[in-house]
Amino acid sequence: MSDRRKHIMRTQIARAAVELFTAKGVSATTGDDIAHELGISTRTLWRYFPSKESCVRPLLTGGLDLMTERLRTWPPELSLTEHLERSGALAEDAETPSMASMIDLIRMTRTEPGLRAVWLDVHHSAEEVFAEAIADRAGLTPGTLSVRVRAATINVALRVAAERFADRTGDGDQGEDMADLIRAALDVVDDGLGPITR
Repeated sequence: MSDRRKHIMRTQIARAAVELFTAKGVSATTGDDIAHELGISTRTLWRYFPSKESCVRPLLTGGLDLMTERLRTWPPELSLTEHLERSGALAEDAETPSMASMIDLIRMTRTEPGLRAVWLDVHHSAEEVFAEAIADRAGLTPGTLSVRVRAATINVALRVAAERFADRTGDGDQGEDMADLIRAALDVVDDGLGPITR
């Protein structure tokens, strides 16, 4: 199977898992349920994911993958927020089915320990990649303390913005949109972090 087809199947599994988790709850949903929803065997499902909770991982990595791309092209003369604005990263359409599923999922991480573990693991993995991108930009190594702190700070800002948006939309609050919250969170990062040093 091609990488593209694997990606499509993994995304379909993730969406089906979130729909079932939302409708039935995580504990009441089985791997058999997710597989049946897609018309595949449970054995096939387990080839893609080691647990029912891990099925949601593809929905949680998309935004972080986009941020990694943006970090790799971040010019030194711009703040991260300015770069994201100019590159159009903050103008993404927030009404896509993937976004709706992702928001439902992030909201569930508050009460479902298995999903919370996947959410935090996705961010932990992203932090490593962020550090590499920031280090390349600064001409330093990814293990440099200032690089690691910057990567961690950006990572936490993005996580908190996403969690706040998910909580607000769950309460029916239609205040700031996701882009507004990301801007505000990254502005706090820009205010608190000075130049990258060795």
